[in-house]
Parts: sequence; C-alpha cells; structure tokens
Amino acid sequence: MISVQEAENFILSERRDYGTEKLVLTNAVGRVLSENIYADRDFPPFHRVTMDGIAIDYQGFINKNRRFKRIATQGAGVAPFALKNLNECIEIMTGAVLPTNCDTIIRYEDLSVEGDFFTLLTDDVKQGQNVHIQGRDKRKGDLVLAENQVITPQLIQMAASVGATHLEVKKLPRIVILSSGDELVDIHEAPLPYQIRRSNSYTLQAALLAYNINADLLHIPDNEEVTRKEIQNCSQNYDILILSGGISMGKFDYIPGALEAVGVQKIFHKVAQRPGKPFWFGKAENGAIVFALPGNPVSTFMCFQRYVLLWLEKNLSIEKVKNYAVLGKNIIFKPNLHYFAQVKLSQNEQAQTIAMPFEGNGSGDFANLTTSDAFIELPTGKTEFLEGEVYRIWKF
Repeated sequence: MISVQEAENFILSERRDYGTEKLVLTNAVGRVLSENIYADRDFPPFHRVTMDGIAIDYQGFINKNRRFKRIATQGAGVAPFALKNLNECIEIMTGAVLPTNCDTIIRYEDLSVEGDFFTLLTDDVKQGQNVHIQGRDKRKGDLVLAENQVITPQLIQMAASVGATHLEVKKLPRIVILSSGDELVDIHEAPLPYQIRRSNSYTLQAALLAYNINADLLHIPDNEEVTRKEIQNCSQNYDILILSGGISMGKFDYIPGALEAVGVQKIFHKVAQRPGKPFWFGKAENGAIVFALPGNPVSTFMCFQRYVLLWLEKNLSIEKVKNYAVLGKNIIFKPNLHYFAQVKLSQNEQAQTIAMPFEGNGSGDFANLTTSDAFIELPTGKTEFLEGEVYRIWKF
C-alpha cells in the first residue's frame, strides 16, 4: 500500500501527448489552445475615438478658441475627414478613426450646440484626450494568445479580431468508463430488491463533459471470461480506461486478474486513504492508461476528482490554482490513513473559505455529494484536525 503523494507521483509520471487538431473558431470553446496566436495588425489598428463629441486640433484650444464650427460629421467605419482650420471641428462618433489634423476629442457633455457651432463649457481639456492611440494595446506581430490555455469566450474574441478562423487545439483522449457487477442495472430499469441502479458511470461521464470529452459507457457482468475480453478490447481501442468496481478482494472481483491477463502493467494497487483505499492504476503495452476505481460511489468520485482529473489536466496543460480552506469544525480521525472528508464551502467577512464537514455514512453514502462542494484533504500523522486549521480542498 502506497501513500497519496506516491500515488500522485506515479500517476503524473505517465504523461501522454495525443497530438493536435484544427477546429473552426466557434467550436473551440473549452478546448486547450496548442499554438501561439500573433497580431496581424496594430491594436487598435488606428487612432480610435472613444467618446461621442467633436474632434479638434488642440492648438486651437491653446489659441483661446472656445467656439468651433462643424464642417462634417464622421461615424465609425468610414474614411477620416480632414480639419482645415483651428476654429473648426468635426463631429465624431465613438469607434471612428481620428480625423486628419485632429488630436483631441471633446465629449458632448462638455459642449453646448447651436446649429453648426459647438461651444466649450469647460476649460479642463487635455491634448489627446478620449483617443485610443494606434498600437497602444498590441503591435503587429506581438503575441496575443499563448498556447496551453483553455479557450474562453474572451480568447475567442481576440482570435476573431486577428482573423483566426480556425484554431489548433490539443486532441482529447478517447475514454471509456466501465462498470461491473450483476447487482447493477441501468437507470431505466426497475431494480430487484437485491439490485441497485448504475450511477457511477453517469457521474464520471457527466464530469468529463466539462472537458468536452464524450466518454463511452460499458457494463461488464460478473463473468471472468467476458471481463477479460471486454478489457482487452477496450485497451486496444481507447486511450483511457476508467473502471468502477470489481477491484477489491471479493470472489467475483475479476478486474485485477483480467487486467493482468491482457498485459496491463500494474503500477500500484491500494492507497493509504479513506475513502478509496482499493484504487488500482496501471498501463497497457500500447500506452493506454487504466484507472480502476473502487465501486462505492463516494470512493469512485473522490479518486476521480483527486487523481483522474488531476492527470487529465496535466496532460492537457490545464493549470489550475490550488485551493485551500479553513476547517470549520473539529474532525477526529484515528486510522493512519489520508482522509478525504466531504465539506460544504462558504466565505466569511475576512474573505476566508470555510469548509464545514459532513458526518456522512461511509463511502456508500453518496446522497451527501449533492449538498457538499469539495473534499478536504487531511494528511496522515495526526488524529485531531482542529477548527481554524487550513488544508487543501478538491472542489467538485
């Protein structure tokens, strides 16, 4: 049996690169960018007006001019007009290019209007005001989007502005989620008194959708030969196998033997933690990764959050900030195991995240997962975890 940190180290050492693919810009949200994007022109591409009002040559203001005659009105998206005299102005709209021979914009709020004449109502005018200078944000050729970041709507906006109709993104691994056990029936079936509906598979499948991964589902009955054949087939056709259940010491737990029979190398089996002690991890000869999670719902969900998603994010170059919280209530835990307690999160007036633990009824009590927000990770080496102490949390 290995420690939680050893398990993490083993898992993260098995990095994989699944290549890249080009996607239409509008289909790339949520994927990981795998190329650098550069500006194809200056940002802004011209001296851009930022207020509705009039455009003047500041020298006219210096010359004591306070009344300016309109010679044209210029909107956004049209070629610039040219100012000819210091006592004239061009009425201008937000987003327009700065007119020729102008350098300052005075907003409507600081003007009175009589026909074609605009009179200043203030002497607080600064040269260059209300003008976004060409290239102030980025110059042509500057890096505007760096690779290895999740594509958000904000990134889409920038990509669109430089004409990137397609984006190169990291390919997603092909994942299958396998459940096992004759006690499980599908969700549309009415279970017998000694059966339960499958839920773990759908939980993991739903969680992977947040990464744009549509995992396949497969259920294996308690049959040794069928188990071996299905695992062999999956190891040849998927990059990642996530198994739920069938990895403990029971007579019908055929998963570990089947994995060994088809050449999947066991890297470790059992981690000093609760829940999730029977967690199994290995790799096939062709490089497919196998996460065999304990079947109890809370154990499955915890191992998935703590290890599977951590591995997936590292392989996709998704960097997330580590989260910590203040324990909101004392916890006594005597076994010499890493303990992952379900907690409800809140924030106090000091902007501290408070983690309030649930009592729960063991690793089979998944009802609490619907009202909890995270697991708080309590390390080995002590039995009393006190209110006010800070520990790492794994948000759902």
